[in-house]
Amino acid sequence: MALAGNSTILRRTDISEEVSGVPPRPEQLGLDAANRMTASLLPADDTPGVPSADAGPRLPKYYQVKRQLLELTAALDPGSPVPPERELARSYGTSRTTVRQALAELVIEGRLLRMQGKGTFVAKPKVAQPLELASYTEGMRAHGLHPQTKILDIGYVTVDEPLAELIGVRPGGRALRIHRLRLADGEPMSIDTSHLPARRFPGLRKQLERHRSLYETLGSAYGIQLAEAQETIETVLADPHDAQLLEVDVGLPLLLLSRHAFDVTGEPVEWAQSWYRGDRYKFVTRLRR
Repeated sequence: MALAGNSTILRRTDISEEVSGVPPRPEQLGLDAANRMTASLLPADDTPGVPSADAGPRLPKYYQVKRQLLELTAALDPGSPVPPERELARSYGTSRTTVRQALAELVIEGRLLRMQGKGTFVAKPKVAQPLELASYTEGMRAHGLHPQTKILDIGYVTVDEPLAELIGVRPGGRALRIHRLRLADGEPMSIDTSHLPARRFPGLRKQLERHRSLYETLGSAYGIQLAEAQETIETVLADPHDAQLLEVDVGLPLLLLSRHAFDVTGEPVEWAQSWYRGDRYKFVTRLRR
């Protein structure tokens, strides 16, 4: 997302650091560099808050601060702490409310990570997940991450007519419902809910107690090979329950993937929905003509 700003940054020297000779913190060095970079892009006669005659529409103040924060964080490693709101507000000559709004957008976009009681940090790069018919376990291993699965709930449910049609059973029949939390290197990444026809896969619940990957279990225990799937992607907001599981703020955008998977004979195998963290995921596909 392209960001712009046209106000001069006023830098206030921290007198206590200058007198004491204490070297500045790494994040302060990055903040100073970002301020100098932003100021160097402006003409010498640019006056803060006064648009030039040929200037375009004025951008909101928080948007200018957001651009400056992007320059700051670009000089820091993932996991590095971002200076406190008070310090940023003083350095950028604005209010803490303006800084807070800029930080909030960067958290939503996945550029920053906010940890309750600890502060705000530079986020890790997003996981670029190809859109392909592969399991979560396979996808994380391909990125060099250690996949983990926690089964939140597993059991048999009676299916209504829409779900019965999706998994190829009669209305009122039974499906195995699997509700899981997915992690990578110990970090929550997504919540999955899968429905499979119970009669077709007897004993699947016990099999999953030994093998955490559903697709690997279907292949090794039942000889099922998935051939194709129809998948839709949409955005939703994290409700309090999902936010708690994913360790994110309520209202954070999530990517909802709904998958209808079929085997090599064309028989439906699974109807699944997955809620991925929008701040940690992006999906990649290749288009051919």
